[in-house]
Amino acid sequence: MDIEIKHKTAIPRYQQIAVEVAARIANGEYEVGEKIYARSSLASQYSVSPETARRAICILSDLGIVTSEKGNGIIIRSQKKAAEYIQQNSKRQTIDTIKENLLKSVSRQKQEMENLNDCLKDLIEASVHFRSMNPFMPFEIRITSECVHLNKTVTEIQFWQRTGATVIAVSRNDTVMKSPGPYVALSENDTIYFITQDDTPDHVREFLYPSK
Repeated sequence: MDIEIKHKTAIPRYQQIAVEVAARIANGEYEVGEKIYARSSLASQYSVSPETARRAICILSDLGIVTSEKGNGIIIRSQKKAAEYIQQNSKRQTIDTIKENLLKSVSRQKQEMENLNDCLKDLIEASVHFRSMNPFMPFEIRITSECVHLNKTVTEIQFWQRTGATVIAVSRNDTVMKSPGPYVALSENDTIYFITQDDTPDHVREFLYPSK
């Protein structure tokens, strides 16, 4: 699921003004019953339009922090409610910050996965290209005690007929036997080198170590 990160939306100016005025009330800079700015004065003080100032006052009025009467200015009503508003606003900003950080983290992880997928794709394409330019590049496989054809010769197990692969060398006790022929037996701890018709070692691996 794709998650898009949107740019953080700035807090509207009227909300900023409401918070600033509430903070001054909560800090006791204004006392309950005190009359403060008229709408025009508030707009002038914060260098905003009268409409922006009106919206800020409406927030405070709706919360019971102030009352606004036409021609009578803004009157402080509750320091407690002003403090509660500041606390709630702080919590909301904290939640917004956490959400933003979470979405950024998800976005980074998504980008990392895309980069990993691109690297894997490049590696596969490079491997295929390299093998296509080197068709005789052999595969190798270790012979262990779990090999079902242990101690049998290549001819006995019909290696080429069953797998379509040709053994071109066997490494045994630090000695490499090139073109070992059809009568070499597969001994524990041998490493056999082979080439295949379909450029994959899967048939050989499954032949020597059948899935249970």
